[in-house]
Amino acid sequence: MALEELGYNSQLETVRKEQHLESFVIGRIIAEHKERYIVITETGEREAEITGNLRFAAKSREDFPAVGDWVALTPYDEDFAIIHKIFPRSSLIKREAVGHSGDIQIIATNIDYAFLVQAVDRDFNINRLERYLTICYESNVQPIIILTKTDLIDDQRKSEIIKSIQQRIQQVPVFAVSNETRQGYDALLKILEKGKTYCMLGSSGVGKSTLLNNLSGRDVMRTGAISSSTHKGRHVTSHRELIILEKGGLLIDNPGMREVGIADASSGLETTFESILNLASKCRYSDCTHKHEKGCAVMEAVERGELDRQSYENYLKMEREKARFETTVSEKRRKEKIFGKIIKDYKKMNPKQR
Repeated sequence: MALEELGYNSQLETVRKEQHLESFVIGRIIAEHKERYIVITETGEREAEITGNLRFAAKSREDFPAVGDWVALTPYDEDFAIIHKIFPRSSLIKREAVGHSGDIQIIATNIDYAFLVQAVDRDFNINRLERYLTICYESNVQPIIILTKTDLIDDQRKSEIIKSIQQRIQQVPVFAVSNETRQGYDALLKILEKGKTYCMLGSSGVGKSTLLNNLSGRDVMRTGAISSSTHKGRHVTSHRELIILEKGGLLIDNPGMREVGIADASSGLETTFESILNLASKCRYSDCTHKHEKGCAVMEAVERGELDRQSYENYLKMEREKARFETTVSEKRRKEKIFGKIIKDYKKMNPKQR
């Protein structure tokens, strides 16, 4: 398979030459299993690990390979290789790691478009869509909203849902499909571009695996049902994996995300809530928090019904999460600096311990 079919382009080739990587084999990571990677190259797939130097130099999770990355590697046999270099990323989708405040979890890299998948029955939630949008905009990824399970509702209800989305979210395409009847798939398939990389973001049970199977033209992922006891989706996909689609595009499936924590997403929030930021410029105070100040143009617009109250409250909630994340990161760095100074002072006082 040619590298161009996997998304390789002239910019990556320029990097390869500038960094003198011509002697290495170039591949793309299509799956990750606890720091063991599956890499696809022109000659096929093989397992790979990173070098000790890469591991030692890594300062955070972002310095390790992730699904979607382009890497330079040395094959040692038909099944194994060593990764020496990660190419610069064109995009990186990430969120706050679940259960690890202040830490980052990488979702995927080098993504062109993200499918924001929601079912029109139990899962539909515009607030969650705005969260996904914020992550996409922060990552320089173009979002596409996909509504699934439309066979469970009538056309009137479907139109109402699409209208409610478009009232709060502008300039983002919305596709409504049924995984059962395939209605809506013709329009969705037309937008898939050869060599472009897509990923899916959504909760468990919204039909992502079935959507992937239908788009790929074959059964590549197991599918599951909604739990009858919790009415929540089961995590059918247990890891991230890049799949080559029938039409030539590439699609990364992700485990369902019940929590979508906002990390360092300032520009993402500004783009998602552009209408709020435009109103903020008219507030009486430049440091207005849009919560209780007199002369707040944002609050006044909410009271007049010109700004959706739920969108406004969602914005404030994500702003609080972003501020908490930034505070946690700052505190971690402060503690690391103090610890580093203690070690440095100790070595000065005990030269033999160097």
